[in-house]
Amino acid sequence: MGSNPTDPVPLGFVFRSRAKEEKALADKAAVTDSKQTRHPEAPKGRPTPKRSVAQSQRRSVANTSMTRKEAAKRQRDERRAAMERQRQALASGDERYLPARDKGPVRRFARDFVDSRFHIAEYFLPMAVVILVLSMVRVPQLQNIALLLWLLVIVTIVLDSVVTGFRLRKRLAERFPDDNRRGAVAYALMRSLQMRRLRLPKPQVKRGEQP
Repeated sequence: MGSNPTDPVPLGFVFRSRAKEEKALADKAAVTDSKQTRHPEAPKGRPTPKRSVAQSQRRSVANTSMTRKEAAKRQRDERRAAMERQRQALASGDERYLPARDKGPVRRFARDFVDSRFHIAEYFLPMAVVILVLSMVRVPQLQNIALLLWLLVIVTIVLDSVVTGFRLRKRLAERFPDDNRRGAVAYALMRSLQMRRLRLPKPQVKRGEQP
């Protein structure tokens, strides 16, 4: 007995066949995509870029490298300009561009306090050379004089440093009671060991002038 063409087809058969066909097509597309060669410039999982896009990317990288070179050159120029400003500030005493160890009203007062007075310590190096020459002469009297001069210079420098430190500490406490004065006395004493014309920042007061 022949089948009746008007008999309805089961719905399960229709949906099952369609699902199998879609799955087969998806598997085939996945295999095809996996076999396709990926362009070396294309990011992983992305399509191969066009030639114009790739060229624009290369140009952007080149421009970035040039920008880095220019930035490095600009930084060098800025450092050179900063060093020049600092050099001029050490000569003129401009507070804006002085090194950190020289900045502030406390350090400026300590410098002026030292520069306004005569200190035997600033002539230590010249006197040491003279004493050394005298001690090398093979004359007992001169060698004894050199030894006495050496002891005299050392004692004088120590006494002068003690007196200077005591007076400066007192003046700083009176003038800057609320400011940080730590290290200012040692800073001033180290400056007193240098010859006046070699001091940096350059002296801004004359000898005998009140700071």
